[in-house]
Amino acid sequence: MDPIQLIREGKVKRFFRATKKLNVPELVYHITQRGAGREPLFIEDDDYLSMLALMKEICEKHSLKMYAFCLMPNHIHLLLSPTHENLSEAMRDLFSKYAMRFNRKYQRKGHLFGGPYRQATCLDDSYLLAASLYIHLNPVKAGLANNPIDYRWSSSRLYCKGRKIKSFVDPDFILNILPGTKPEKREKYSLLLARGAGLGIGQVLENEDAIEVFSSKLASLSPELFKIVQKSREVAKRLGIRLLSMEELDDKIEEIRRNPQPNKPETRRAKRFVIEQLIARGFKRSEIAHRLGMSRKAVYNILKAPLQ
Repeated sequence: MDPIQLIREGKVKRFFRATKKLNVPELVYHITQRGAGREPLFIEDDDYLSMLALMKEICEKHSLKMYAFCLMPNHIHLLLSPTHENLSEAMRDLFSKYAMRFNRKYQRKGHLFGGPYRQATCLDDSYLLAASLYIHLNPVKAGLANNPIDYRWSSSRLYCKGRKIKSFVDPDFILNILPGTKPEKREKYSLLLARGAGLGIGQVLENEDAIEVFSSKLASLSPELFKIVQKSREVAKRLGIRLLSMEELDDKIEEIRRNPQPNKPETRRAKRFVIEQLIARGFKRSEIAHRLGMSRKAVYNILKAPLQ
């Protein structure tokens, strides 16, 4: 599948979905899963170790690239990318095998997980960086650790520690978004974790825009760093799609609204580009129309018109 075409069709969106999931290779996904009725998924250390062993096995078996994770007592966060159209199969394999082991160990029956896993798509560097930070801050927000690297069941140490730790998780794809040498990247990541720990952030399991809000708050605390992050385009280089930051989009929207010649072909192309970018973020057509100061019918007409 062509990611650019999916964006144009409004099928690539940032927000979490439990149904109609994407299965596009090389896209980066934030996967969440939780226990049925908020029941625990992990009771003893051996349970966490069992899940980690399964994650490594599934990554190797299905050729997944794992970038970050956090195993919480009653829910799971994974940040990963498939290399083939097999994400759904891989996640089914992972969660069903763990559920069978858990039920067998604790002599229980019934569903362990609370329905299908949920999936959000990371389409730009700012969001991807914020998603990894959000994942690693989960134990701090839950009161399970004062410092993210003190929590055993996440990948935060791989990001913050200088010595190379052998792992099936690769932090470099996200660390490379940050400027500087490798030690400087780790230092900047640690600083962002410290700043993020002081922010009030929502739960993605309840609020689908929680990471978007978190990213904006972080950017306001580290504006110069996030300007550099927005220019790195690691995700764009990999996928061949360029998703602008909301700040860049707001500037383009302002240019469009001020344009005295709204019907010129280049202006309509600019409008279409902005509309596609907003669709990819999950904005509804009515919200897009309001932002651009036009009717919903005009938005539909611009999207339906052939590219010139």
